[in-house]
Amino acid sequence: MTNRWDGVPAGDADGRDPAARGARPVRVVLADDEAMIRAGVRAILGADPGIEVVGEAGDGASAVELVRAYRPDVALLDIRMPRLDGLAAAAEIRRLVPGTATVMLTTFGEDDHVARALGHGASGFLLKAGDPRELIAGVRAVADGGAYLSPRIARRVIELNGARLARRPAARERTAGLTEREREVLALVGAGLSNAEIARRLHLVEGTVKSYLTSIFTRLEVRNRVQAAVLAHEAGLVDDTLG
Repeated sequence: MTNRWDGVPAGDADGRDPAARGARPVRVVLADDEAMIRAGVRAILGADPGIEVVGEAGDGASAVELVRAYRPDVALLDIRMPRLDGLAAAAEIRRLVPGTATVMLTTFGEDDHVARALGHGASGFLLKAGDPRELIAGVRAVADGGAYLSPRIARRVIELNGARLARRPAARERTAGLTEREREVLALVGAGLSNAEIARRLHLVEGTVKSYLTSIFTRLEVRNRVQAAVLAHEAGLVDDTLG
């Protein structure tokens, strides 16, 4: 099963529209206080001709300024940084440049930070020690208006949110008010399908999928695609779909 969880509707409250980017490379601002980490991440992203690192910063405040100057598609932010940590920087970026998606670089076990970032609408979580292919896939997914969880982080986020969203009975009750079609769409969100893939699977046009997602987010009171996917897993909708 994929853990991309991508495909937040283009042109939603985040203001990201993949169509506007066209064929140009995904533009990234990278921020980490460790120069060697930045060099490694830059090298991995540079191996993909469709990704361009347009700026680097060693602290969160500088990252915000670079994002304001370059207006990249993605800001890739370490959680622990001087002057302004990654979570605070992400909040500032969302406020000042909502068209830039924020992705947090984490180490496994930073549970409190991951939970806070999830609650504040981060579009992705990537492990510093993860597979380099995940880094590229994650950057591309959020640039296309979606969300991405590193597979190891995905299971941990679901576990963390178990207490807050309650376990399966409560999650099922929460999703019970959705229509049958909305539950189908939500399940496919949790399974990692993009809007286009959901449209093909359910024989819908992509615009209709986006409309369903807007309704789902509102009715479930979730802020982003990651939160919706977590709830889909908690409710067992993904297991029902794949099983």
